[in-house]
Amino acid sequence: MKSLWQNLRAGLDRLALYLPLLVMGLLALGSWSLVRSVPSLMAPPTQAAPRSEPDYMLGRFAAQVFDAQGLPVRQLSGERARHYPMGDELHVEQVRIDARSASGAQVQAQALHAVAPGHGERLDLTGQVQVVRLADTRAAQVDFRGEQLQVLLDEERLVSSQPVQIEREGDHYAAERMEFDVRNGLYDLQGRVRVTLRP
Repeated sequence: MKSLWQNLRAGLDRLALYLPLLVMGLLALGSWSLVRSVPSLMAPPTQAAPRSEPDYMLGRFAAQVFDAQGLPVRQLSGERARHYPMGDELHVEQVRIDARSASGAQVQAQALHAVAPGHGERLDLTGQVQVVRLADTRAAQVDFRGEQLQVLLDEERLVSSQPVQIEREGDHYAAERMEFDVRNGLYDLQGRVRVTLRP
């Protein structure tokens, strides 16, 4: 009986030596299964891809920009506008623009469609585009017509890579491409140019 007790005691002593190792193994196994079953909280947040559909829409709207003195510089209005987060673009239908340049030139524009990138330095007009630089003490009225025109707002320039028709004091100009500087009233006609001057 004594040898049985001694054998049992020796077995328990050996088991006590390996007990911490056994407990650590069970804890490690439990931690591993817990990590696998719970999503990681340390993973970096994933950004959603920009949506291709509009994130907001406006109907029959007008937006106005003022200078530091509180005077109106530009007004943009339209029948409908949609903002697309992918590309950060504002698409406007039946757009109308009334603007005053830093030099004081008054410009009015209208088109079937306009696209304005988010930075606001440019406006792309398409479809029955008409831009009129009103007459002032420095220059006569100039009327531009075409199907595509890019308005570079900061540079105060109009650029077209498609054919344009220009009317100025009864004179008629047609060109394949054009650049017009609103500040000084000078335009650069490129490609095949046709001019009809009033007698």
